[in-house]
Amino acid sequence: MHLSPQHSLQQGLPQHYIGLMSGTSLDSIDAALIEITPSAFPRLVATCALAIPANLREQLLTLCHSDHALFSQLASAEQAFCELQARAVKDLLTAAQLDDNAISAIGSHGQTIEHAPGGHNAGPAYTLQLDNPSLLAELTGCTVVADFRRRDLAAGGQAAPLAPAFHQALFQGEHQPHAVLNLGGFANVTWLPAGNSMPLGFDTGPANVLLDAWYQRHHIDALFDRDGHWASGGDVDPLLLARLLSEPFFHQPPPRSTGRERFHLPWLESHLTGQELAQDVQTTLAELTARSVAEGIQQLARHQPFRLIVAGGGAHNSDLCRRIADNLPQATLATPEAWGWPADWIEAGAFAWLAYRRLYHFPGNLPSVTGAAGPRVLGGIYAP
Repeated sequence: MHLSPQHSLQQGLPQHYIGLMSGTSLDSIDAALIEITPSAFPRLVATCALAIPANLREQLLTLCHSDHALFSQLASAEQAFCELQARAVKDLLTAAQLDDNAISAIGSHGQTIEHAPGGHNAGPAYTLQLDNPSLLAELTGCTVVADFRRRDLAAGGQAAPLAPAFHQALFQGEHQPHAVLNLGGFANVTWLPAGNSMPLGFDTGPANVLLDAWYQRHHIDALFDRDGHWASGGDVDPLLLARLLSEPFFHQPPPRSTGRERFHLPWLESHLTGQELAQDVQTTLAELTARSVAEGIQQLARHQPFRLIVAGGGAHNSDLCRRIADNLPQATLATPEAWGWPADWIEAGAFAWLAYRRLYHFPGNLPSVTGAAGPRVLGGIYAP
C-alpha cells in the first residue's frame, strides 16, 4: 500500500522527492532525488543530468531575448522542455531502481525566460518560468509542485534567490559564519551567521553567463571555458573592468536579483571600445565575476573570517575560484561534499526540498533574503 506523504512522515518513514532545475546556463536538465526523514538532514540519493539539445537551447535563448515572442513559439518550447524533464525523471527513477509510486512529489523550477521583480517600463513586477506542470504530472505519473516564485513576488519580494532557505537547512548551525556561493549562470550568495541567526542573501551578478557567451563567440562547438583555461592566459583590462563595475545593479542594496534580461552579450558589447583582445575580455569577465561576488559578500561578512562553500558549475573553474579567493582573503573555501552534497546538485535538490515544504504547508522563502512581507508557502500542486 502506498502511504500518503503526510502519513509516511508521521510514521517516521523516509520520503523521496525529485527536484528539476535547468538554470540560466541552459546546458542540461538536472534531476536530483532526495530523501527526507524526520529529524535528519535531506539526503541526496541519486542524480541525472540530461543535456538540452542544441535546437531547444536556441529556442529558449531566442525567447529570453525576444521583444515579440509568439504564443506558438512559447508553446513549442514549453512542450519540448517538459518532455525533456519527463525523460530526466524516468532516467533518474531507472537509475535509482524506483517507480513513480515511490515519489511523494516532483519540484519543477521551470526555465526562466524573464525575471523583472522591479517591473518593466513602469509596469507590474513579474517573473516568467516556462513550465507545464500539468503535462509533467501526466507524463510521469507523479504529483508535481511548480510555480514557486510568484507567491513570494505577490508578497512584495524579489522571488529570488530561493535556494537560501535550503542552504539554511543544510549548512546552518556551525560555530563559525558560513557563506554559500552558487556559481551558475548568475551568482547568488547566502550568509549564514554562527548559530541560528537569520540568514541573508542576494544575487551578486553574472557568474558564467557572460563568460560562456563570450567564449562561445570565439570558439566553435564549445559551450564553456573548461577550468577557466582561456581566461587564465589573458590580462585583466582595468578600464574595461571599471566600466563593467559601473553597472548600477552592483551598487544596489539588497534585496536584489537579476538575470539575462540585464546581463547579456549586447550589454557587454556596449562597454567595449573594439580595441580589446578577445582573450583579455574573457579574463576581465572572470575578474568581474570574482570582484562582484567578493564585494557582495563583504557587505555581509564585513571582513570577519568565514567559510565559503562554493557550489554550482563555476565551482569546477579553478581560475574563477582562485580569483574569488584572492578577493576574499579572510575566507576559507570549502566544497559541499563534506555535507554529502556534490557542488552540481544543490540547486536541483533545493526544488525537491521546496516541493516537500509545499506538501506540508511550510514556508519556502526567506523574507530576509527576498524582501517579501513575510514567510509564504510557495508553489502550486498538480496531481497525477
